Amino acid sequence: MLKGALIGVGHVARQGHLPEWSRRADIRLIAAADLRPEGQAAFRAAYPETRWYSSAEELLSAEALDFVDVCTPPAQHAAIARAALEKGCHVICEKPLAFSPEEIAPLAALAGRRARALVTVHNWRYAPALAKMTELVRGGAVERIQRVRWETRRNRPAAAAGEEGNWRVDPAQSGGGILVDHGWHALYTLRDWLDGEPRAVAGRLETRKHRQFAIEDTADVALDWGGARAEIFLTWAAESRANSVAIEGDRASLTLEGGRLALCEAGAPAQIWELPSLAEGSHHPEWFRGVVDEFLVEVREPSLRGRNLGEAAAVARLIALARESSRLGGEFVLVPP
Repeated sequence: MLKGALIGVGHVARQGHLPEWSRRADIRLIAAADLRPEGQAAFRAAYPETRWYSSAEELLSAEALDFVDVCTPPAQHAAIARAALEKGCHVICEKPLAFSPEEIAPLAALAGRRARALVTVHNWRYAPALAKMTELVRGGAVERIQRVRWETRRNRPAAAAGEEGNWRVDPAQSGGGILVDHGWHALYTLRDWLDGEPRAVAGRLETRKHRQFAIEDTADVALDWGGARAEIFLTWAAESRANSVAIEGDRASLTLEGGRLALCEAGAPAQIWELPSLAEGSHHPEWFRGVVDEFLVEVREPSLRGRNLGEAAAVARLIALARESSRLGGEFVLVPP
């Protein structure tokens, strides 16, 4: 039985994480921390005899824990992860793990010294539609990938607990706009499909609709993968929620519209799968199950640690390069080796 604590009990924690933690027999949350009291009722409904703290510092000082689950606004992720690792806890943390690659490097070093797992919540990988696409790509269904087009369309940023101050639209709390909020998911998923790292990145960030916020609401990113090109379009300025992904390969193509996945090969009938849409909801507790399994593998098998952490560092680097490109007018910038 692993003993853990939840730090940050907002919408994502209550609707995305708690349902999975509370169903597992091998894990028990014994405490939670949040300055806001709103999440206490939901947490205590799942775990009646637990302790509640007003800060991460207070919780970490008082409790003997195996792990912590960090669900605070992103500005607090790196500091809480560092404090938890120093206390000897394994850490599972909502994305982004940190605002920059430079912040991730010392966290990785600390996790290594303390012999602890540090895993970022890369939950879109476990969406049924994307998991099926990964299965088909890895099984050779399209052969060599030539082009990928990813689109995420929303009409506004997702809500956050305490609507009078939505952290997603405060760059000091979020670390950026839609590029970090949705682009993070697109980038680690693309790395599941394309070999190695991209050679160059180009980005254009703009605000098309939500000019009251000091962040971009639209991002257009292109990546040169050396023989393959990936394009990511993200916006909070659309008329409605929608997701689409298209993969073009030497042999066949895969297209995902909402939850309808089609594999099309010349001279053969299309194969169709009807799966849950990526645009359904924002918290996805069923996707978090795969993340927990991934986290527990790293907790229990030290030799398997580091893949997720390396992935988070690579994504943070690509986001930083896309921003640099946007500042340069959208020209390609090389990805350092």
